[in-house]
Amino acid sequence: MFSPSTPTPTSSLSLPIDAQGFNVALTEAQNGRTEGGIPIGSALFTRAGVQLGAGHNMRVQRGSPTLHAEIAALEAAGRQSANVYRDSTLYTTLSPCSMCSGAILLYGIPRVVIGENTTLVGEEDLLRCRGVEVVVLGDARCQNLMSDFIKEHPEIWYEDIGKPTA
Repeated sequence: MFSPSTPTPTSSLSLPIDAQGFNVALTEAQNGRTEGGIPIGSALFTRAGVQLGAGHNMRVQRGSPTLHAEIAALEAAGRQSANVYRDSTLYTTLSPCSMCSGAILLYGIPRVVIGENTTLVGEEDLLRCRGVEVVVLGDARCQNLMSDFIKEHPEIWYEDIGKPTA
């Protein structure tokens, strides 16, 4: 059984809420894997520690072309004012793709904490050049979830990132 623990960061978790926010995202990733989906999770928290939303990639479960983990977390958070988004951190187990990075920029989320970026380096440079603080943890649990999934289901992984299978 999966039990989250405090991450061992390669980059610093600087806010008091970071361990909790990241662990919610990690739990969501495991939930997605248990459901037979892609094990990517995300959570949106205010700097004060209020969880606004959390979710996991549900493209497989719902047959959705766009329901990545970050989008699911934003959807779970519901409509928020710009002030709420601008005072939040998005936690995600995998580096955000172009679509999810676009949503981060659209809503002005100032900070993203990423579990791992060895499986996929998303649009981190775009986020940084637009003023978003990007923290990459290099978390082995996230890396293991993704590498195991990709070995078992390469066709689903390539579909998720919009690439033809090799």
